[in-house]
Amino acid sequence: MTELLAPAGDLEKLKIAILYGADAVFIGGMEFSLRARASNFTLENIKEGADFCHKYGKKLYVTTNIIPHNDNMNALIEYLKSLESAGVDAIIAASPYIVETAKKHTKIPVHISTQQSVVNAPAVAFWKDLGAERVVLGRELDIDEITSITQQSDVEIEVFIHGGMCASYSGRCTLSNNMTDRDANRGGCAHSCRWNYDLYEGETLISDEQMPFSMSSKDLQTLAYIPKLIDANVASLKIEGRMKSIHYIATVVRSYRLLIDEYVETGRIKDISIYEKEIRKAENRLTSFGFLGGIPKAEQQLYNLRSEEPTKEFLGLVVDYDKETQIATIEQRNHFVKGETVEMVGPRVSHTFTMGDIRDAEGNLLDAARHPKQILKIALPFEVQPYDMLRKVLSNDN
Repeated sequence: MTELLAPAGDLEKLKIAILYGADAVFIGGMEFSLRARASNFTLENIKEGADFCHKYGKKLYVTTNIIPHNDNMNALIEYLKSLESAGVDAIIAASPYIVETAKKHTKIPVHISTQQSVVNAPAVAFWKDLGAERVVLGRELDIDEITSITQQSDVEIEVFIHGGMCASYSGRCTLSNNMTDRDANRGGCAHSCRWNYDLYEGETLISDEQMPFSMSSKDLQTLAYIPKLIDANVASLKIEGRMKSIHYIATVVRSYRLLIDEYVETGRIKDISIYEKEIRKAENRLTSFGFLGGIPKAEQQLYNLRSEEPTKEFLGLVVDYDKETQIATIEQRNHFVKGETVEMVGPRVSHTFTMGDIRDAEGNLLDAARHPKQILKIALPFEVQPYDMLRKVLSNDN
């Protein structure tokens, strides 16, 4: 069975990912991880996360995927042994030294990071000989190349299916280092490729404030390619985004989970537009299929087509539900009012309804939900579970 692998920047996101359908979650610890600004996990958090995953029969992977300098190597053995004690199911590594150290001093399975730019079968075999149990392919491959690699390899192959794309080859970028003194390969990427630039042809300015230039690619979205990846015997389908919100993680994981299950159960996808529409509710940047359809063209790039606007569909998160009174306790996230058409979405259910009375935690009637993180009470004629999400229904959702 193909694994759906989701990101998590903290324990809440980890739980959301598992509850909404991920088979495994990858996280970063406080050290050796490429997302320095993510809410990375302490060893205590990692243990709690592993226990939660295992409770649901799922797996937890920890990234140790920096390109380490000498000053990064202190306490590596101790850290790896601590991960093993915490019950981690695998580490994701890019450095041969970290791979070798893990194999020598622990029994933790090792997955090779996409930072190694593995794009051919001999490279997969090389890492297998070093003890890797899985290789995460570089994102610069089309579907035929991926299929060829899986047919020639006898270790698990993992492929990115959704999330941010790097303008550089497999993330090997030094723009951030040079422009901001933040090392992209040690967790500090400033996303310099997404900045706006003046573009010159010789001495002539050919971009301006109305049409600034950037070199960023569109984010990856591969719903249409999932059946081909499953048929290619890809072991794990990976969603990127440890710094994304719980709404993003829930929506994206749920969409891919339902699509994967439909294909596995029926052998086809009846209406992919259902999943595409659902994914768009969580996206704030334009998306494309990356390299899966071949060498990307201009339409796979953003250039001056910037679209980073926060979505406001996510209205609240269910904290509790009283079956006797049919009252749900909600933690508010965005503004909503009585009479508004909204939907309640869970891992496998969706209900559309008209919002009734809104009350605060003390039972006072409110004319609107205005304050993020405020605890609210609403009446619901159907049962909901903790971590179900209240969302706005937009006119183009129908």
